[in-house]
Amino acid sequence: MNSDYHAILVRVSRLFGPWLFVVVSRIIATGYFLFSPRVRESCRLYAALFPHRRKGYHLWCTFRQYQNFTTIHFDRFLGNQGRAPGYICHGGEHLETRLRQGGAILLMSHLGNWEMAARLLMAQRQDLRLLLYMGIKEKEGVERTQKEELRRAGVTIIGADQGSASPFSAVEGVRLLQAGGLVSMTGDIVWRADQRRIAVRFLDGIAYVPEAPFIFALVSGAPILVFFAFRTGANRYRFTLSEPISIRAASKAERQRVIGEAAQQYADLLEGALRASPFEWYHFDRFRHASAQEPEGA
Repeated sequence: MNSDYHAILVRVSRLFGPWLFVVVSRIIATGYFLFSPRVRESCRLYAALFPHRRKGYHLWCTFRQYQNFTTIHFDRFLGNQGRAPGYICHGGEHLETRLRQGGAILLMSHLGNWEMAARLLMAQRQDLRLLLYMGIKEKEGVERTQKEELRRAGVTIIGADQGSASPFSAVEGVRLLQAGGLVSMTGDIVWRADQRRIAVRFLDGIAYVPEAPFIFALVSGAPILVFFAFRTGANRYRFTLSEPISIRAASKAERQRVIGEAAQQYADLLEGALRASPFEWYHFDRFRHASAQEPEGA
């Protein structure tokens, strides 16, 4: 959605009530469902997730996916009106332990509402140092507003440009980890054509995940915590954190093996979470491939 239209919708909804935001956003989502070429990719994903169901069911799953995506914007709208969401957290002891012992990498995914998780983390702990790597799109609409609001919440954001990479941004993240802070990275998006990636098994096919989070863990010594934030009801969430995934290599020869094993651990957790909450998958581009040789446009 264009950021100007989104701002108008927010202002009007403040006057007439949240119901207007819900109605308009769902109409917009229906338009995307009817006309976006990305619908095909979602149907492919649901066909792999539910291989014994018919195409009509996969299309219905995609419709629910597009409608559910509006809740991210709606809950942000409620949060900005002072209505903080309720939540429960599973595995929070892993994060508390790491905050006492040193830094950690929070590996986020486009499954659930990671933005809400970041906001609530900052609201809970005023002393928390959180650095978030986010992709930069050529034309950002609502995403720009999203970044600005996260910055106001106290999150440090470094843009991961799709066309280039800066070694200084990587150094800043490693330094924060070594100082006991948290670095949040995306585990399911490869932003650049020249970006190093790892092939993992996913839904009986192949997916590619970025190597960077696992390299960060190896270099800094900080473990990875896989983090999901699922919506359980109106403005209510369930957060889950995995047990720490530590990456240690006794020699250079072992590095690729231990990195590959850690990446597969993440992929297994991601697949399990997807099966548990299939309609909160907000990755609208190709992720799962039938094979390593499958062409991008197939």
